[in-house]
Order: sequence, then C-alpha cells, then structure tokens
Amino acid sequence: MASIRQGSVRLFRFAGIDVFLHWSWFLVAAYEISTRARAYSSIIWNIAEYLALFLVVLLHEYGHALACRQVGGTANQIVLWPLGGVAYVDPPPRPGATLWSIAAGPLVNVALLPVLSMLAIASRILGWAGAAPDAYGLLRTLWLMNLVLLVFNLLPIYPLDGGQILRALLWFVVGRARSLMVAAIFGFIGVAALIVLALWIQSVWFGVLSVFLLMNCWRGLRQAQNLSRLARLPRHHGFACPWCKSAPPLGEFWACGQCGQLFDTFATQGVCPYCAARFSGTRCLDCGRPFSTDEWIVPAL
Repeated sequence: MASIRQGSVRLFRFAGIDVFLHWSWFLVAAYEISTRARAYSSIIWNIAEYLALFLVVLLHEYGHALACRQVGGTANQIVLWPLGGVAYVDPPPRPGATLWSIAAGPLVNVALLPVLSMLAIASRILGWAGAAPDAYGLLRTLWLMNLVLLVFNLLPIYPLDGGQILRALLWFVVGRARSLMVAAIFGFIGVAALIVLALWIQSVWFGVLSVFLLMNCWRGLRQAQNLSRLARLPRHHGFACPWCKSAPPLGEFWACGQCGQLFDTFATQGVCPYCAARFSGTRCLDCGRPFSTDEWIVPAL
C-alpha cells in the first residue's frame, strides 16, 4: 500500500501520528457532495456530512494505530483516501498483538453506535425532524454511515479488517504463513462476490473497490508463499531477532551493499566474502527490521 502515500498531503500530527489526505479524496468529495445536493436545504450540510464521514474513518484508523502501539508495535502514519483509510501499523509478529491491532478499529465503530443512537433518539424526541430537518437528517445519516462501515469492514475479505481478524485467529492454530494463505483464499472468494454485485447493480464504485481488494489478496497470497518457504529453511543457532525472536535462516540471503553479491552475514560475522566490506547491522528476513550484529547474539545460559 505504499503507493497510497504517494500524492498525499500532510494535514496534521496528533498523538505522534501523521495524518495524510490523498489528492483524489477532494475529487470524490466534490462528486459525492454534488450528487446528494437535494438531501439538504443547503450544500453546507452536504459538506458537513462528508466531513463527518471523514471523522468516523479517522477515528477508526486511530483505533488501529493506538492499539498497535499498546502492544509494542509501530504506528505513525494514517492516510485517508476515497476507499476509506489506511493506518500503517507494524505490530509484533504475534497473533495476539496482530488481532488486537486490527480489531481495535471496528471496536471504535461499535463504541460509536450507542452514542450516535442516543443522539438520534434525543433529536427525535426534541422534534428536530420538523424544527431542524437538516440536523436531524445529518444525525441519521451519520448513524447509518457508521453502521455500514462497521459491517463492511468486518466482511472476511482480505485485507479488510474482517479478513485480517480471520487471519489473526487462524494464526493461533495453523501458524503465520498458512493463516495468511487461508485468509487470502477467502478474500478471492469474497472479491468474486463483490464483482458479481458490482455488475448486478452496475456500480463503478464497487468495481474499483473489487480491483483494489483483488490486488491485495494476490499480494497476501504471494507473501504467504514466501513466509512458507522461509519457515522451512534451516536456521542459525545462537542468533535471534530482537524483535520477532526468529532465528536467521542458513544461506546466502543478504546482499552486500558494496558489490551486490549475496552472502550469509551470520556465517561471516557481517563481512562480505567477495569485497571484504563490513556491515554493522543486519535486517531480519522474517519481520524486516534491522539490528546490529551484537543485538542478534543470544546470550549463553
């Protein structure tokens, strides 16, 4: 999803998290506001409606980011774009940490449901339907938008939250690689259903969304295959990644930054056997984080 960050503008920074807005959001906002112009007496209310959706999505993504930090992960960017939002979270590679980081987003929408319900009920009791129909309509629409976002995000289609929650739950039982593979396969089935729905209702929006989900399902399947191959490799004893605790694999998997040749940095103590360049750090193939050579050494008991 790195491409989403391209063409985004930074809005603000809150709680140590930078929030970005993709340029295409403005185009879709203008389209959505214009198509619902008759829903309110003034376009100001249409703008308020779209900004309310913006706020709900942002709170959802902050749920992901803050939960990831709570379990010791890294989360410092959120990007909002027409298909919703993306919180760039990097939890520790454990099923429990991943599950909480993903589930916290939909839980924000769950928490908003009673709040918005009480506001809608109060506005009806106060007679806003007749006295302030625009405000009443905005509250009802906001309640519905929050519910739709919750239900849609919980669909078991990777990489929606439901698909990632399914993956995290399976991770406890079948492991990291197989859980991702199963989630990706379920995702392909879900995408096929969305494509049928898009053709049936002739929705360009669902068509674009289906393509986006299809690309991410394919990426997830390829990642699962790579993780599966990596898990079968023999490992170095006496070394472990400080972050994910995985022992590094035996073999020439690290490229020299000087000559470009592959070599086994743990077999040569960080020295390239081809050009004699010495490297002070090594990137973990399992979690992708770099650490110094000394940090990899497991102390003898």
